[in-house]
Amino acid sequence: MMSKYIIALDQGTTSCKALLVDLNGNIIHTTQKEFPQIFPKAGWVEHNANVIWETLYHMMINLLKESKVSADQILSIGITNQRETVVVWDRITGIPIYNAIVWQDKRTAAYAQSFKDTEEGEYITDNTGLIPDAYFSGTKLKWILDQDKNRSRTLLCGTIDTWIIWKLTEGRSHYTDHTNASRTMLFNIKSLKWDQKLMDLMDIPLEILPTVLPSMADYGYTVIDGHKITINGVAGDQQSALFGQACYDIGMAKNTYGTGCFMLMNIGSNAIKSKNGLLTTLTCTDNNQPEYALEGSVFIAGAALQWLRDGLSLISNSKETEDIAYSVEEDDVVVVPAFAGLGAPYWDMSARGAIFGLTRSADSNQIIKATLDSLAYQTVDVIKAMEKDSGIEIKSLQVDGGACNNNYLMQIQSDLLNVLVERPTEVETTALGAAYLAGIQIGVWTRDNVIRNRAVDRKFTPEMSDTKRQLKLARWADAVIRTRGWIK
Repeated sequence: MMSKYIIALDQGTTSCKALLVDLNGNIIHTTQKEFPQIFPKAGWVEHNANVIWETLYHMMINLLKESKVSADQILSIGITNQRETVVVWDRITGIPIYNAIVWQDKRTAAYAQSFKDTEEGEYITDNTGLIPDAYFSGTKLKWILDQDKNRSRTLLCGTIDTWIIWKLTEGRSHYTDHTNASRTMLFNIKSLKWDQKLMDLMDIPLEILPTVLPSMADYGYTVIDGHKITINGVAGDQQSALFGQACYDIGMAKNTYGTGCFMLMNIGSNAIKSKNGLLTTLTCTDNNQPEYALEGSVFIAGAALQWLRDGLSLISNSKETEDIAYSVEEDDVVVVPAFAGLGAPYWDMSARGAIFGLTRSADSNQIIKATLDSLAYQTVDVIKAMEKDSGIEIKSLQVDGGACNNNYLMQIQSDLLNVLVERPTEVETTALGAAYLAGIQIGVWTRDNVIRNRAVDRKFTPEMSDTKRQLKLARWADAVIRTRGWIK
């Protein structure tokens, strides 16, 4: 009897991955390829949607070739994706009318800011769980549509999951899931419907928006080598990681250390409105009963390490930072990587990056260590906000993403939070989450299987004294204050 598998497609900000997962939840094989980033102007970030599709499709086909697995051995496909990035295309030709505008893009900042401290802004937060910001898809979508003066009636739009589904199904399916829809600033997270008032506000017609389904559902099928393969799991990357980390109980939290840092805390069926700069977002379900998470988004995390490599040429790869950080004894330099402003809990688009505490004896290694430390500091800011909003003290933090393999970072994270940090054996929990969603939907797994399959690689416990912790956190807070309002 042939072995059966599930394919997880992980479409990220900088690369596309395809993963082959067996029915025990083990990742058997992975293919991955980076794709170009496009920066037309300062603060603008774009992707070529066709390049994304071609890269991801080739990774899927290469996955089967390299693993010597045939299409008839694939039971289902799960998809996870960068969330707020949006693309608009012509349903007749299948050609995007403009590049996909990436979640990091700030071209609509002024327009988004115009809603702050207004009745419309309050409505946005109350009904979408988001704050008015260029980060989310709605203002980006409006900008793209405004470039098409004719507002063609043949247009379709969606976040990247929708684009991938549409391409995989050869135009048969125009869907998204609750989690991706909840990041658009157009979706009511209470009614689980597109919000007509918000569509009118941003002049976005309902007919171009995708149908919204639970994360576990029937999204149609693709055909590979004559075999139909159904798509049964779809979720935004951070919700997928929360699911893959088995954070199913209220109060459980995870942090994904990727291009940015994204923390989610399960808060159950109560859509808590944050008073501390966090977002309220939907989690993965198999029905239309909404469940929620508090989320804090840190814009620059792994991207800060890329800056050390590509911008400053201080390192050749991010793995070097662990040994370098351990070698540094001086502890006075602080880096605030506010290259694109500050995300949660500050939401200050006028902030800019800075380095503090330099002396004549400071060297590149201190800057590298301080940059690595900044990922941990930013995480602390978000976690403390979560605790205030929820009234729940976080006892442990589940971690994933590429940077969580850095032992120094995980230790300083535990030290600064003063809680246990658990790193799973398999850190590709975002992709695994997508696979699990698909597998549960077709009946090969249950949530209990996900819990049992999750193995811990290492636990990091606090080693720092309270005095030192408070000193370091106070210094970080002072540095953050000094970066704010730089752009007037």
